[in-house]
Amino acid sequence: MLTDSHCHLDFPDFDGEHAEIIARAQAAGVTRMVTICTRMAALPNVQAIAEAHENVFFAAGIHPMSAAKEPPVSVDDLLAIARHPKMVGIGETGLDYHYSADSAAQQKASLAVHIQAARQTGLPLIIHARAADDDMAEILTSEHKNGAFSCVMHCFSSGPELARAALELGFYLSMSGIVTFNKSQALRDIFAAAPLNRILVETDAPYLAPMPHRGKRNEPAYTAHTAAKGAEIFGTSPEAFAAATEDNFNRLFTRAAS
Repeated sequence: MLTDSHCHLDFPDFDGEHAEIIARAQAAGVTRMVTICTRMAALPNVQAIAEAHENVFFAAGIHPMSAAKEPPVSVDDLLAIARHPKMVGIGETGLDYHYSADSAAQQKASLAVHIQAARQTGLPLIIHARAADDDMAEILTSEHKNGAFSCVMHCFSSGPELARAALELGFYLSMSGIVTFNKSQALRDIFAAAPLNRILVETDAPYLAPMPHRGKRNEPAYTAHTAAKGAEIFGTSPEAFAAATEDNFNRLFTRAAS
């Protein structure tokens, strides 16, 4: 059994296909999914998808690339959403300087709100980090000193220094289809150096489809391809890798586990 710890089932790519997509995931051994809300306007649709399917949970936040475009979310807003029994995480939030460096100040302010909500709810923070390793490591480290919170570095594809900083804080690294790409050996090495009890798997569907589906629409069923590569990276069997990542998911996303 596997869990796709991060996908976007509300995106238009999947309109009208949710039942079929979930059925294909289950047939591939992907028994749970967390669908991620990236802007508050999408929350009703995200929530409805989770409510309609027993094995689908959701998280909510403002994506860093939208931090300057969307109305800001408050800690109280996130606390209110977190009362929903299928809300299992805060985010995704974080920093993205690859496309949105001009909104760094707004991104940092939004991230601070999400961190405070994660502290208060006890739900894990879901971090998106791209081209912002130094700032991301500094903020997470300093904020954690001010009050602990749990966290997953979603779709981890940053450098070894940010990986080490996250792991030292007790955080988790989530493995996406990027690890299956031919030119991703440096990323595979980062994962191989991490403890297996801090690894999750995800698709980030509809993006980043793993081999052999690269370039096509991604979907939760393809978590199985990423997990197969993960087992290879850690030198273990697919069954042992799946069991480990399930334990890790349950430890971090306690509301989905219960």
